[in-house]
Amino acid sequence: MQNTPKNGLIDPYARRIEYVRVSVTDRCDLRCNYCMPKGFDGFHEPDEWLSFDEIERVVGAFTRLGVERIRLTGGEPLVRHKLPDLAARLSALPGLRDLSLSTNAVRLDKYAVALKAAGVGRVNVSLDSLDPERFAQITGGGKLHKVLRGLDAARAAGLAPVKINMVAMGGVNDDEIEAMVAFCAERDFTLRLIETMPMGDTGRNASGQYLNLQTVRQRLSERFELIPDIAPGGGPARYYRVAGSQTRIGFITPISQHFCETCNRVRLAADGTLYMCLGQDHSYALRPLLRGGASDAELESAIRTAIDLKPERHEFREKPEKVIRFMSMTGG
Repeated sequence: MQNTPKNGLIDPYARRIEYVRVSVTDRCDLRCNYCMPKGFDGFHEPDEWLSFDEIERVVGAFTRLGVERIRLTGGEPLVRHKLPDLAARLSALPGLRDLSLSTNAVRLDKYAVALKAAGVGRVNVSLDSLDPERFAQITGGGKLHKVLRGLDAARAAGLAPVKINMVAMGGVNDDEIEAMVAFCAERDFTLRLIETMPMGDTGRNASGQYLNLQTVRQRLSERFELIPDIAPGGGPARYYRVAGSQTRIGFITPISQHFCETCNRVRLAADGTLYMCLGQDHSYALRPLLRGGASDAELESAIRTAIDLKPERHEFREKPEKVIRFMSMTGG
C-alpha cells in the first residue's frame, strides 16, 4: 500500500507512524551488560554516521509526512560532538512538536542548559540501580554520582518530565524497585520499568535475568494504590499513578504483554539504516540515497516504501535468536 502526506504515514496494519527515534551514534561511555558485548569495539566509523545535514534532511522528510515526535538517542547521544546544535536545527522544523532525548546522564550536567535552549523538552535517563557498586557492575564501571549530578542538572534546566528508565532484572536489581519508586517520587520523576529483551547475544545472555513485569505490578499494587494514568510522550509504556501523589510508574512489557498493535514508531540508526521493528530485521538503507543526490521527493518516497515493510509484530518469544544486532546498534 502507498501512503500519502495528506494522510500521514500509515503502515500495512493501519498504524499511524508519528514517532522516530534517531540514533546519532552507536558509541557509548558505559557498557551495560544487557546492551553491549563486553570488550566490543566494532563501532561504525564517524564517516559512516549521518552528518547533521543528513539527519536534518531525513527528519524534515518525516515531519513533512506527518511525524510529530523525534527522540535523539544512541548509543549515548551526548558523546556526539555539538549535539545541542543538531537539536536546535531539528526543533525548528515545521510540524515537529516534541523533541526529546534518551541518555545515561553521565554528561548531562554539561549539556542540560544548552539542550533546553535548543528545544529539547524532556529526557529519559537510564538508571538501573541506586547502589554505586551495583551500578558499576551493571554498567561496566560507570560512576553513579555522575548520573545523579546529571539528573539534578536536568531538573534545574527545566527539562520535564524527567523519566527514569529502569531495566528490571531478576536477581540483579529487582530488590531495588520500591526504592526507585521512592527516589522518583521525591524528585517528581516518572519511573518506567522495562523488561529485558533478547536482542543479540547480550540480550539473550541476560535472558536468565528476565523479570515478568506483570508480577512486579502486582507486587507494587500491594503496597501502593495504582490508578491507570497517562504521561507525556509517544512511547509504549502503560502508566499508573500512585494514589495521593503525582508519581507515575510506567511498565514497558515487550515480552509479557506486547504492545505491537499500537506501535507508532520506527528507528533511524546512526549509519542511516531505518529499522521498522526492534524484534525484526526489516530495514531500509537511506544513506545511499542521501549521498547519491536523491531529491526530497525521492527521499519521502523511500520512507513511504520503508514503512510498508513494517511487520505486524516482533517475535522475541518465538524466535529470540532472530535479531543478531544489539541494542546500541539500533538505538533505544
